[in-house]
Amino acid sequence: MKIAVIGAGNMGGATARGLVKAGAVKASDVTVSDISPVVLATFSALGYNTTKDNAQAVKGADVVFLVVKPWLVEELISEIKPELDYSSQTIVCIAAGISPQQLSDWLGTDSNGIEAQCLLAIPNTAIEILQSMTFITPVIASPESVNTVKNLFDSVGSAMVIDYDHMGAATALASCGIAYAMRYIRAAAEGGVEMGFYPADAVKVVCQTVQGAAGLLSQPGVHPEAEIDKVTTPGGITIKGLNEMEHAGFTSAVIRGLKASKK
Repeated sequence: MKIAVIGAGNMGGATARGLVKAGAVKASDVTVSDISPVVLATFSALGYNTTKDNAQAVKGADVVFLVVKPWLVEELISEIKPELDYSSQTIVCIAAGISPQQLSDWLGTDSNGIEAQCLLAIPNTAIEILQSMTFITPVIASPESVNTVKNLFDSVGSAMVIDYDHMGAATALASCGIAYAMRYIRAAAEGGVEMGFYPADAVKVVCQTVQGAAGLLSQPGVHPEAEIDKVTTPGGITIKGLNEMEHAGFTSAVIRGLKASKK
């Protein structure tokens, strides 16, 4: 499979590196296009094909990832459209806030009246370490195209196909959510320092604890409250800590933050 990644910033670069690290594709089968010579030199040294020419990058690709700022997507599509092959290529737009109607309108049809196979996708930055939670919304896509894209994103974490009405909530939970999780980790680590741990040790402890919690909840049929109950003995220190957090509005703050992030 040949892949083109247009835009190798934080998300585009992480996507290109993650797919290769996962073994989904070889570096030699990925073409990275970006305006930065430094970025291109870095990818070239790793065995990727590189170019500054976006239209050139999409030639021969089976899947084309558009990973630029939302306000640049329409211009980018106009630039590469003459070189796209709607009969054989799948276009994946990774840009928050782009609607299915916009993507469909901008891509339109080719000279033969064929509509582009296209999807919207929102991964998060953990894609580089194969731990992304990615949401996919088909716009105009065959089951084969959806399956191809889902398999690619499953290789770098976990992927879920959803309707567009849920994309805003999904972005808040997973893309913005990774920052919220890190803010909790930072706060917990600062608490660890106040209680006597060195900063690096505190971060290590909190990260392993969060990984353990996530691991427990990944088991079938497990609910957060059931796992919390296992460590909250009557009159114990855990329930006291949880209640103090709730008095400070912990759950409400998380929910309000997520709702504020939802477009």
